[in-house]
Amino acid sequence: MSESTESLRRLALSHPIVQAPMAGGADTPALVAEVGRAGALGFVGAAYLSPEQIARAAADIRARTQRPFGINLFAPTPTPRAPDPQAIETALARVAPWFVELGLPPPEPPAHADAAAARAAFDGQLAAALQARPIAISFTFGLLPEDAMAAIRAQGVMAIGTATTVEEARLLERAGADAVVAQGAEAGGHRGSFAQPFERAMVGTIALVPQVVDAVRVPVLASGGIMDGRGIAAARALGAVAVQMGTAFLACAEAGIAPAYRAALAAACETDTDLTRAFSGRPARGVVNRFMHDAEDAALPFPLQNALTRPMRTAAARAGRAEMLSLWAGQGVPMLRRDHPPIGAAALVARLVAEMEAARA
Repeated sequence: MSESTESLRRLALSHPIVQAPMAGGADTPALVAEVGRAGALGFVGAAYLSPEQIARAAADIRARTQRPFGINLFAPTPTPRAPDPQAIETALARVAPWFVELGLPPPEPPAHADAAAARAAFDGQLAAALQARPIAISFTFGLLPEDAMAAIRAQGVMAIGTATTVEEARLLERAGADAVVAQGAEAGGHRGSFAQPFERAMVGTIALVPQVVDAVRVPVLASGGIMDGRGIAAARALGAVAVQMGTAFLACAEAGIAPAYRAALAAACETDTDLTRAFSGRPARGVVNRFMHDAEDAALPFPLQNALTRPMRTAAARAGRAEMLSLWAGQGVPMLRRDHPPIGAAALVARLVAEMEAARA
């Protein structure tokens, strides 16, 4: 059995397609279940979920399908020092007019969790994730602590890390990761960079994937800008055993995004995305809007900025105000499916597989 075939078998993949985890609610249990039902692998982006919410999401998925699924967490990273009072005041002043525009109470300074509290929160999430019995746990923003990696491996769960450079891929392999997601610069959402500044890790998918494949012995999944079967075939030709696709699944009927978000994606072209820290404090790629321009230079570190802007983003989604939403999307967003009604996730997987086979032929 080839390494590629064995990797697909371990992930219970009939097709070399993984639905990217999308923390924040886009990857609903219905989406994850339908992706799995179609022979691909769905992931729950659980980084912002409590242990109880992780358990409920897993139960919801299992009520819909017996197919396996994965869970994604953010690797615990060094907690930033509490910003100086002036930085906090600047950030509050920058977002305050947006709160007023939405009829919200004035923003409050976000709570600062110390390293011990942040690690305790991660440990609770990991315990809940393992209790949910996923086929894989993936992680982003760094390496997992040794005891966390040991706990995952002890249960026979695949550990999948995220790399944006060859160096990061090597570090992940050395730390015991069973597979690596090579995240190209085109990818939507947060950059997974951790071994160097993200500005130095903006390597495109078509350049990154074969270099990572050549550098590590573990299987590599390609991510970033892959929107159709042609992209899957290309990634496989570069040595990836499978692809991880996020933006493509935002078009699905089961995706948990606001109507204003859907409309912004449908109207975007390939030059309409950019990287920003404005919403979360970490570099992330999304469709450019007014808030991104306005708040970029006053953003607090992650997770403080994420907590500060959460009430605004929640209210903006209800009000249909796309200019205040984090519209995460990759550079392939113009290739988004525009079916009316929106395509189902299982149907999208089937279409992707047909396109991949046509491209290979």
